[in-house]
Amino acid sequence: MNVAVIGDGYVGLTTAVCLATKGHLTYCVGLLEERIDKIRKGIPVIQEENLEQMLKDVLLENRFRPTTDLEKAVLDTDLSFICVGTPSKTDGSIDLSQVRDASEKIGHALRRKSDYSVAVVRSTVVPGTTDQLVIPSLEQFSGKAPGKDFGICMNPEFLREGQAINDILSPKDIGIVIGEYDEKSGHALAELYKTFDAEIMRTSIRTAEMIKYARNSYLAKDISFANEIANICQKCGADYLAVKKGMEMDARIGKGRFLDAGAGFGGSCFPKDVRALATRASEIGVNPEMLKATLRVNDLQPYKLIDLAKQAVGRFKGKRIAVLGLAFKPGTDDMREAVSIMIVNSLIEQGATVCVHDPKALNNAKTIFEDKVSYVSNAEKALRNADACIIVTEWPEYASGKLYQHMRKKLIIDGRRVLDPKDLPSGFSYHAIGLSGQVKT
Repeated sequence: MNVAVIGDGYVGLTTAVCLATKGHLTYCVGLLEERIDKIRKGIPVIQEENLEQMLKDVLLENRFRPTTDLEKAVLDTDLSFICVGTPSKTDGSIDLSQVRDASEKIGHALRRKSDYSVAVVRSTVVPGTTDQLVIPSLEQFSGKAPGKDFGICMNPEFLREGQAINDILSPKDIGIVIGEYDEKSGHALAELYKTFDAEIMRTSIRTAEMIKYARNSYLAKDISFANEIANICQKCGADYLAVKKGMEMDARIGKGRFLDAGAGFGGSCFPKDVRALATRASEIGVNPEMLKATLRVNDLQPYKLIDLAKQAVGRFKGKRIAVLGLAFKPGTDDMREAVSIMIVNSLIEQGATVCVHDPKALNNAKTIFEDKVSYVSNAEKALRNADACIIVTEWPEYASGKLYQHMRKKLIIDGRRVLDPKDLPSGFSYHAIGLSGQVKT
């Protein structure tokens, strides 16, 4: 099939490249010529494992066409995916301006298109958005009727940054959800996915929109629950790692990384999506107590790590603090709503000299912290002569005890339980979320 993907960010670019690798002629449509020019040269504008080589391969095979010409992309294709951003507004609701703009432009193109095609909303939007915004825009600017002249579907993405390509190409564990305006629309999108090894669920558009929010809110709830239990463990003399293991013995709970306790969740999805669903629920007369509690626990959690560090270090003023990990999770350079931002800013405000390291996110960090911190490309340099180290992101390279041997003061605050204190050289004081007291090595 021929496919247009509107958007060149995390969802758009990875979706487009993956569809091209499956043999579909795929346009990737962006707004900025400089970004699209980089993509044409095989340079990814986002950080995602294996993306660069796959991009170069599909460009070489002429199955992938980066462009800023949205109209041509829609005219040349059977399916048009809307994969644009839906950032948070200050009131917690989502900004739909990019979705509206894409819908209007697709509508303009459909006016000139003689054959049937399907518009697919893949951006994360609250239930009712496709019905109340996308379809009316397509109708108005195309002068045509949905169902008769063009199709419409909602196809939520369930991608983990850093593992998005695997999630798209091997979606067996997450499934594929198609919210369809009518059977004809759904059949067209299902045809695209017929070679994917995954269960395909076909449902209504609003149900598909809700499934995305329900999944992310459920997982975010698990993280906040784990953090609250870990905070209790820290006060009552229990070790959360052992408590977690005991919980996972129960088949009704099972094992999952979303029970890992730490400094809280961040990123482009969980905070935004939980806030948006809570705001939408309030708008329609539902009091979302659990969603609000999930957010409250998460908003406070980074301060638990700051408090733990302060108890161990004393006053931050004049102290050299190494912060390891800035991205909101390992495997990406994304710092959107990363807890590291609050932690680093708090250290700066309290007079610490801060040195930061992250394997991928340093360039993004420089746009946030500017010249307020020192940036190093090597974790050992960040730790050298440090009075304390705070681990914020659980990059695998931070798990080696030998890494910390050149610190001035042997003090580690582990916000993700990435280290086993038994692996540290002697003389260290180790503190962690969910650990009562400290471990002396």
